[in-house]
Order: sequence, then structure tokens, then C-alpha cells
Amino acid sequence: MEEQLTTFRDRFESTTNYHDGLSYDEFESRLTSSKRAALAWMEQTGGEPNVVNLAGRLVIVDTAKESPVGRRSVCFDESARLGRKKNAPAASVESMIETLEVNLLTPEQYQALQTQFSFDEKTSSWLKTLDLIRQKGGALYGDRRYETTFIYHNGADSYYASRGFRVCIELN
Repeated sequence: MEEQLTTFRDRFESTTNYHDGLSYDEFESRLTSSKRAALAWMEQTGGEPNVVNLAGRLVIVDTAKESPVGRRSVCFDESARLGRKKNAPAASVESMIETLEVNLLTPEQYQALQTQFSFDEKTSSWLKTLDLIRQKGGALYGDRRYETTFIYHNGADSYYASRGFRVCIELN
């Protein structure tokens, strides 16, 4: 875990424009052990987490240029994964984050982050989806093409090598 936190600290200190006025020591004092574990997981799975000002609030969020490599080829949730008749993936977004203190990005957060830096230009990321859409078998995802952010829908049981997911950790 210490190696991931050192990598994170280096990224944090080299991108002060993302989190104006916040020192690393001040940030570290806000980390509980569960948030520290979630941050290490984000780093380990390729998310390149960083602290970002998102709608006036500081959050830890995945800033990798493309959807994190260690979180791709997954269905949206367990019911969709288990409902596949064949070729079910090994995991779902839900199963990967259920024990972590993280949240799947909302469509609004995804769009707001895209105004700060461009990402998912070759991949896509599952997004938090309203229960009404999930009850009908769908789920939302986003990507960036043609210098524009798009939010789409797909069956929650679908999975692609280029689709993963991004998460954030709320800082108190």
C-alpha cells in the first residue's frame, strides 16, 4: 500500500492546479484507513487517482487518460452479470467496489471532470445509473469523442474490453 501512496503523492504534488491551496499533509490528515485502502486500490487498478475540485468540493477521482485497465470488461452489476446466458465476465462494477469506500461517478460528475481534463477518448466508463433505468435492464456510460462528452445507455449485462469504470472518494 505504501508504494501506491508514494505514487499518489508524487502525482498530487505535480498537479497543484487540480487542488489549489491543499497541501499533501492537510489532505493526508483527512484520510481514514478505509479511504487509504480505497485510494491504494484505485492506484493498483490503474485509475491514477488525484484530488480534484469537483463542483466546489474536493474529491479523490480517477484521472487516467483512459478507463482504468484493471477495471475493464465488467458488467454493470451482479444481477446483470449473473443474468447472462453465456460468456459472463468474472466480475461486475458492483462486486468490485462493494467493500470499498468509493462511489461510481455520476453523469454530472463525469461531464464536469471532462471540462477540467479530457479522458476516455478511446475507452468508455460505466456511470451511476438511476434505479428506473436499471429496473428496465439498462445502464449509463460515457466517453469523449470529437471534443465532446457523450452519455449513452446500454444493456447492463454488456461488457467490452474498452469499457471500465471510474470512481471517486468524498473528502470530509
